[in-house]
Amino acid sequence: MAARRRSTEVVRSLTWDQGKEMALYAQIAGTLAMPVFFCQKTSPWQCPSNENTNGLLRQYFPKGTDLRVHTADRIAAVAAELNARPRKTLGWQTPPSSSPPSPRRPKHPPGS
Repeated sequence: MAARRRSTEVVRSLTWDQGKEMALYAQIAGTLAMPVFFCQKTSPWQCPSNENTNGLLRQYFPKGTDLRVHTADRIAAVAAELNARPRKTLGWQTPPSSSPPSPRRPKHPPGS
């Protein structure tokens, strides 16, 4: 699965706020093979990135929107647009352009 391979190169864990939409977190964590963490309910400062992303997503999908009515292609297009958006915290670079290159593994062990 290309998406799984790509996500594990960049993302090592997920941190979410505590909403009912996260009921299947164990299945998601298993599928992505990475841990899922939750912020404390009364501590929104623990997840400012989540809060900001939620606000950005509301521009495309108003609160209460049933995401099942949208195609996977539409949701992927929104994700791609948001992921290509420059971030102040990254010096106005996009996340992909600010990520260090993935380390390359040698084809043969040293000394072989």
